[in-house]
Amino acid sequence: MSRPSAQNRKQLQAIARRVMTERGLQPDFSAAAKAEADAITKPAADSSASIKDLSALLWASIDNDDSRDLDQLSVAEPLAGGAVKILVAVADVDATVRRDSAIDLHARTNTTSVYTAAEIFPMLPEKLSTDLTSLGEGQKRLAIVVEMVVGRDGAVNDSAVFRAVVLNRAKLAYNSVAAWLDGTAPSPPRLAAVRGLDELLRLQDRVAQAMKNRRHQQGALSLETIQTRALFNGDVLADLLPDEKNRAKELIEDFMIAANGVTAKYLESKGVPSLRRILRTPERWDRIVALAATLGERLPAEAHAGALEGFLIKRQRADALRFPDLALSVVKLLGSGEYAIQRPGQTPDGHFGLAVRDYTHSTAPNRRFPDLITQRQLKSALTGRPAVYGDAELDGLARHCTTQEDAAAKVERQVRKSAAALLLASRIGERFDALVTGAAEKGTWVRIVRPSVEGRLVRGFDGLDVGDHVQVELVHVDVERGFIDFARS
Repeated sequence: MSRPSAQNRKQLQAIARRVMTERGLQPDFSAAAKAEADAITKPAADSSASIKDLSALLWASIDNDDSRDLDQLSVAEPLAGGAVKILVAVADVDATVRRDSAIDLHARTNTTSVYTAAEIFPMLPEKLSTDLTSLGEGQKRLAIVVEMVVGRDGAVNDSAVFRAVVLNRAKLAYNSVAAWLDGTAPSPPRLAAVRGLDELLRLQDRVAQAMKNRRHQQGALSLETIQTRALFNGDVLADLLPDEKNRAKELIEDFMIAANGVTAKYLESKGVPSLRRILRTPERWDRIVALAATLGERLPAEAHAGALEGFLIKRQRADALRFPDLALSVVKLLGSGEYAIQRPGQTPDGHFGLAVRDYTHSTAPNRRFPDLITQRQLKSALTGRPAVYGDAELDGLARHCTTQEDAAAKVERQVRKSAAALLLASRIGERFDALVTGAAEKGTWVRIVRPSVEGRLVRGFDGLDVGDHVQVELVHVDVERGFIDFARS
């Protein structure tokens, strides 16, 4: 029986690098990209009269505890009649990363940062993404600002887009902010240290909740699946913990969805082609209907986001324990999102899962190349210059970004599975309570609760169906391939 090893992280890093290369992703920057990064010694500056100085506002970031690649800040201002002005500042990465530079070519190749259990493979050199192009606390930075006037009902009634200088007053973390908003913990020290920020953050929370309610009334889907994050003790893998949604994450999510919608509409209004993020009407709707029927529910024969959302809400209330697995099944049947060119005047495909017509990716240019593309298109629209990317190039980039994002997701999933196998390697023969999460001709799958790990049931699966509770014994793991095998006990 093997013991936890200080080589855990190195083993997972090696797996990540191997799988990245197999999937057509570059784990390392070229010598030219490194040289370019070394030559950049300070953040970008611009004294143009059109750039507003908004550094006096109480901007703050909310992200993961350990995040340093901070892409966005937000701030709120109460208006008459219960309306609120929400401002979202997005790091002006384009001001530092020039198109067709060696750094840009690396970003264009991978199209995204890859977040594996053992190592982050950033899209941009860390010197930039975690410092010179990051909206770090206490640092003045150039930004693209999306301004939205939001009514009591959560509707964006007016909007504007412009360039500005901003200053992050507090680097906050999701979990501590969520606990404070829920009333289960005191104000985080960095929040308490900025006078007046607590009041503005509660105002942002109120607006975000109204936005979320409005989106779901319009058919946005409640799809909360189980995701895990690796917990290391030094270089030894200690646990896999569920990474759950909370109120602070929802706040940022709803502001980003709204800002992405405003950006898409702005580009359309200026006659500039854009790269949209779309989720088409599901081709496998009939299977979603059949899945609902097994739970005693009826869905219409034609795809309808509102009806599906009603079904999901009902099932979440009825069976919260099994809901993440139901949500995962629905996610798989909905299919993957993709990037597509949106030409001015063309009817957009929209995003079925978010129930929005106009949607792009624009709020994470340190982490995603589509957002950097959008930022460049946006800056050309703001100045009236010709679009940086034409139709033919955007069309090719849409396909490439879709392919590479899918590849990155597969790398992350593979390393999570390998991490789970590694964590369980010393526990062969142990028994666990499990839930059946998949049952088909190709195999039966079960999930154990602690650690939250899914594996294949290789013996004793006859008669089992999704949702059944069983006791299983761990019989085999393969760390390199991420295989975990159980037998019914």
